[in-house]
Amino acid sequence: MLHTRTRTAVLVFLLPPLMLYLVAVVAPIVASLVLSFFDWDGITSMRFAGLGNYAHMLAGDDIFWRAVVNSLVYLAINLLFQLGLALLLANLLTYLRRGRELVKTLYLLPAVVSTVAIAFLFQRIYSVEPRGLINQMLVSAGLDGLATAWLSNVGTALAAVSVPEAWRFTGLYMIILYAAMLAIPREIEEAARMDGASEWQIFRRIRFPYIRPVWITTAIMAATYSLRGFDIPYLLTNGGPGQATELLTTYMYKTAFTSTNFGYASAIAVFIVIECVVAVGLILLSLRRRAGAVI
Repeated sequence: MLHTRTRTAVLVFLLPPLMLYLVAVVAPIVASLVLSFFDWDGITSMRFAGLGNYAHMLAGDDIFWRAVVNSLVYLAINLLFQLGLALLLANLLTYLRRGRELVKTLYLLPAVVSTVAIAFLFQRIYSVEPRGLINQMLVSAGLDGLATAWLSNVGTALAAVSVPEAWRFTGLYMIILYAAMLAIPREIEEAARMDGASEWQIFRRIRFPYIRPVWITTAIMAATYSLRGFDIPYLLTNGGPGQATELLTTYMYKTAFTSTNFGYASAIAVFIVIECVVAVGLILLSLRRRAGAVI
């Protein structure tokens, strides 16, 4: 009887969030999948196109493939900063004796600041006239030749729009990894130090293996958020100059709301979902293989 009541209670509490997930997440994905097989401008009647949108996307759209490459570069930069820097900061934070709460708060602030505010902030940082923070520092250091229009230069624009997104969530992932490190039994680390282990060996052999499940979750969060990144690149460059910073998300938005080709935009949206699923699978596969190799 108690077991039945427990199952009933679980179902009662799970049903509302499950229904919300189905309505807010699954239903739009299914609707996009259905719409991707049609040509529709949002006003006239839908015309069935079969796999025509996908054929054009994969074989006849150079901008799409440029956006795919840009999205992968954007993903790589974000993962490098967010996961690498967050792990480093979380590890260093465990050695901090005073001001730990202040440091955590300062690093977490960007995650709660408005996206528009972050975009305006980095527009000023990258500014040429009036001279922004980066160019001012380069000039002050006597490196005038390196000063450039970071958001207008084809060679630097993609990295320039990637950095704000990386900076925005590094503190959040740092807090998550730091919380995982706090759960590590200190007796194990103290025993390793008594045996002569260095701090690097403790991190590599004790800390990182212990927080690996949290690390995998954080990697999945960072990868999926980066592949769906839209607001900051769109606000900073709108995909320009040319298609230098055109991501799949910005291209999908323009296709839907500028070109009013909702069927083709839905096909791009389906591709983004598949891309996220593949990225998650690759992360899980690579980290599990690495864990097996370590063992």
